[in-house]
Amino acid sequence: MLTTMRAGAACALFGLLAGFTPQQASAADDEAAPLLRMATFEHERASHDARYVANWVVHSADNRTGHDHGLPFVIIDKKDARVYVFDGNGRLRGAAPALLGMGIGDTALPGIGARELSNIAPKDRITQAGRFVASLGPDTHGEQVLWLDYEGGLAMHRVVTANPKERRLQRLATPTPLDNRISWGCINIPAKFFENVVLTSFHETKGIVYVLPETKPVNKFFASHDIEEQARKLLALQPERDQGADGN
Repeated sequence: MLTTMRAGAACALFGLLAGFTPQQASAADDEAAPLLRMATFEHERASHDARYVANWVVHSADNRTGHDHGLPFVIIDKKDARVYVFDGNGRLRGAAPALLGMGIGDTALPGIGARELSNIAPKDRITQAGRFVASLGPDTHGEQVLWLDYEGGLAMHRVVTANPKERRLQRLATPTPLDNRISWGCINIPAKFFENVVLTSFHETKGIVYVLPETKPVNKFFASHDIEEQARKLLALQPERDQGADGN
């Protein structure tokens, strides 16, 4: 039975890595469920990359630091211009569209947080990719934001509507990500989503934010090879299950 469970877990995990949804992957073998931990997206649409990273985070417990229990975490999918907020156990608390830096890229210029916004060229207004230990704090106007990188000036906050010509609210409302690249680098999200989901999730706690890359594969950018290695080890047990089934 143990061999069957491990082999079933390998099938489910391999299905996940191959691009199936969590439901399709777990259907490979119901007995594998206790060995395979994945994020719960409910009925929310999400890209393969977003699911891949969220499932890796939960399975590998990457959202833990030191002696902390599982911290809330966020997946920011730049290609799809969407934000997903999870609790410490990987249950989705909410998802929303996002506005991102107009520059295409994954690495911010050194010292960009100290530069005047007017001195940053459009191509350099990049939402930096990476893993960030984030927490709430005030910005220069006293507004609460979720700081990903304080020194780098990277934060997630309520959508800024000071310049009507940018049509930021309208951009958030469109069904595609084609017009969501407008910010100076920060992540703009709907005000109600920030207040009802982000503020409550990060109240009196830090968390982890994963900004997915747009110029590199996610499994190369993050150290998610660990879950792939485990899949290979579990898959190696598959012949044992087949032999056991023949013997019965």
